[in-house]
Amino acid sequence: MTRRRATAVGFCAVLLWALLALFTVGSAPTPPFLLNTLCFGLGGTLGLIWTTVSGALSSLRRVPMRVYLIGTLGLFGYHGLYFSALRIAPAAEAGLIAYLWPLLIVLFSGLLPGEMLRKGHVVGALLGFAGAALIITGGGTGFSGQHLPGYALAGLCALTWSGYSVLSRSVGEIPTASVAVFCLASAALSLPLHLIWEETVLPATALGWAAIAGLGLGPVGLAFYVWDIGVKQGDIQLLGTASYAAPLLSTLVLVIAGVAAPSYVLLWAALLITGGAAIAARASFSK
Repeated sequence: MTRRRATAVGFCAVLLWALLALFTVGSAPTPPFLLNTLCFGLGGTLGLIWTTVSGALSSLRRVPMRVYLIGTLGLFGYHGLYFSALRIAPAAEAGLIAYLWPLLIVLFSGLLPGEMLRKGHVVGALLGFAGAALIITGGGTGFSGQHLPGYALAGLCALTWSGYSVLSRSVGEIPTASVAVFCLASAALSLPLHLIWEETVLPATALGWAAIAGLGLGPVGLAFYVWDIGVKQGDIQLLGTASYAAPLLSTLVLVIAGVAAPSYVLLWAALLITGGAAIAARASFSK
């Protein structure tokens, strides 16, 4: 697989994550850790079936335990920290801090062997972050000192996913099939936390179950597999910058579905994110 094709495959994860908010809204009133259990369980099971059918099951036995540990902590840790941050801090501000991970990926990737961090990558990532900030905060500001613990968890959330993504690049020889184990292990960790802290509430409608199935198949399923291919074999700096399209696309999906209303903030965010991605792409493709 060529570097450009792998980058395109990795960007499919961003497109799938654009459906995360819509499907999450549709899955209500299922609590977070139960939702984690169901979605990661579905995504991991389908991945394991695909691995078995493709004859790659034996390759999982050769994967070092430390890789399984890093992968599980990456998937489970990100979602656990994210949900916890949003419980004790305002969603907009905590979400903005958590969405520092694309910028951190761009910066951390410069430490990888064979990678060169160009000025265009940094400028593009900063423009993308500005666009994401407009979307998440709605054009306003509202950080408060009383919510510092939540902001700290959101920061750890950003570090967790960026660290997972960059470390995945450093173990590029590990098969993508290992992501199925990451998902199943994350589901196994989420279940006891649900039983301890949450009340079991399942969707009462077919639409709610369809939303959960959609999450497990896409944003909390296939997305992790194609992202793994992208960060291991593609242009990780361009992928990091392009990831800022996720909140933009997510908001557009909500607008189309009638859940959110269009606004000028959305237009300005689109211009910033698109401009940032173009600058980063130019830096990647330049000699």
